[in-house]
Amino acid sequence: MCGIVGYIGTKRAYPILIKGLQRLEYRGYDSAGVAMISETGNLNVYKAKGKVSDLEAFCQEKDITGCAGIAHTRWATHGEPNSTNAHPHYSASGRLALIHNGIIENYLTLKEKLVGRGIQFKSVTDSEVLVQLVEYIMQSNGIELLEAVQVALHQVIGAYAIAILDKEHPDTIICARQSSPLVVGLGEDGAFYLASDASPIAEYTDKVVYLNDGDIAVLHLGNELKVVNMDNETQHPKVKQIDVTLGQLEKGGYPYFMLKEIFEQPGCLRDCMRGRINVDADRITLSAVIDYREKLVSAGKQLFESLCRIPVEVEYASEFRYRDPVIYPDDVVVAISQSGETADTLAAIELARKAGAFVFGVCNAIGASIPRQTSTGVYIHVGPEIGVASTKAFTGQVTVLSMLALCIANERRTIPGDQYKEMVKELTLIPEKMEQALKTNEQIERLAPIFTYAKNCLYLGRGYNYPVALEGALKLKEISYIHAEGYPAAEMKHGPIALIDSEMPVFVIATRDRLYEKVISNIQEVRARGGRVTALVTEGDTQIQKFADHIITLPDTLECFQPLIASIPLQLLAYHIAVCKGKDVDRPRNLAKSVTVE
Repeated sequence: MCGIVGYIGTKRAYPILIKGLQRLEYRGYDSAGVAMISETGNLNVYKAKGKVSDLEAFCQEKDITGCAGIAHTRWATHGEPNSTNAHPHYSASGRLALIHNGIIENYLTLKEKLVGRGIQFKSVTDSEVLVQLVEYIMQSNGIELLEAVQVALHQVIGAYAIAILDKEHPDTIICARQSSPLVVGLGEDGAFYLASDASPIAEYTDKVVYLNDGDIAVLHLGNELKVVNMDNETQHPKVKQIDVTLGQLEKGGYPYFMLKEIFEQPGCLRDCMRGRINVDADRITLSAVIDYREKLVSAGKQLFESLCRIPVEVEYASEFRYRDPVIYPDDVVVAISQSGETADTLAAIELARKAGAFVFGVCNAIGASIPRQTSTGVYIHVGPEIGVASTKAFTGQVTVLSMLALCIANERRTIPGDQYKEMVKELTLIPEKMEQALKTNEQIERLAPIFTYAKNCLYLGRGYNYPVALEGALKLKEISYIHAEGYPAAEMKHGPIALIDSEMPVFVIATRDRLYEKVISNIQEVRARGGRVTALVTEGDTQIQKFADHIITLPDTLECFQPLIASIPLQLLAYHIAVCKGKDVDRPRNLAKSVTVE
């Protein structure tokens, strides 16, 4: 789970590489490094433990000349985070430098063979094995870099996105991918850009090529992009146009990307619904449902219970792929991933496809692996999400799933036409109601210091709001490092109630719905044991004020859309508590945005 950046052209490489690393720092921030071929022909590698800013400080007074370079920001898998294990890695002779995202599963076997042939390793990473193997093949067979890469990758088991610099050929970068994302940008004057995703290169070009598994690309300055596979067969990837603005990649005056992205949600959901809900707000049109109506409507029974009246199973991709699941050819499997590159989800998709299931993808990143490997699907269209803790991607996914469920329910006639139109109309009002919910920000900012002392927190919800409790607890854990658990409110008495005392903050989603009176009873159970309750309630509610220590008021909506509104104050709560505790909200420890390794 690392970030890769590369450039070869007529401009100075270093500023492009550093800015690219800053854009990709959400993918890993244990260490960072750059490799550049200088104006004098030297292959200079500079590395530093910590963030990209630490690398910048280290590079002061160094030779940062040159128009070709590769760079890397690391989230450690093999070897502790330090400057030795940081990328790029040199080959034994110092001729090659390599960066790598992924995991080489058979690296120990390969390393033992290379050590037996006299090659000395500097790091304990799996990645260094690649550069040493490539150079050994070059030297022992008298072949050039491209052929050596092809031979080496035939011996490698695992996932990788790699880029290699060769100081003997300063006008070329060679890169390859297998189960790890890599995109090539086509610049002016024969220049090329390289990155793990489009965000670092959107400033320079809107024309990109997404490499497929098994692709090896030769970025030769002034030449057309050359793409082959490991057997040297020419590939013909399509050039895509990206639609990412610089404004989406900057903080825009906010102190953190997370806060910016929380406040972007109303606009993002309008973008998500645009072109899918008609101007009269009484009908949803999803091309995926139109194009695959028979498959989705007949086998869509796996999707949503309440609207479509069919059973649903929710799976963690990491567990699904290993537990020998029962999958039938008429099943529909819905794969959800913000990045579209999550390793476990991709493996689960492959398993489902081999079993004959129809696979439907929900993704944010256009051109990512999941949209290319699923039968059909829907983009959430919320724009790049830089903050590691997901906010707008979460609500975008819920919105897309709501539209999909309504579409299928309408096709199956499992809800009356009037109810369908009412629900579609209400869905279009959610962005406006989110804007009202965001007005709780100042109140929550004032409340946040109260909870900084907490070691544990409990989040309770019922029905549609139980998943909101799970999401709220996850956000708090991710960025404030306070242990928190989301729980069905009715199940509290079967265990968690033993933990409740005056030192345990309890957050209850208590909006008005069919389970409202039961949630009030659950709140009273907490209060009877000295618990301190903060309740999210529907505007106009005066009953819960009698039992809760703090009240956060939210606009009313249909029960099934309450998660979209109730998530907002819980995101803000986690954010402000983390800020009060002095945490780096956008870069929480041990986490990375896109989990591209198992």
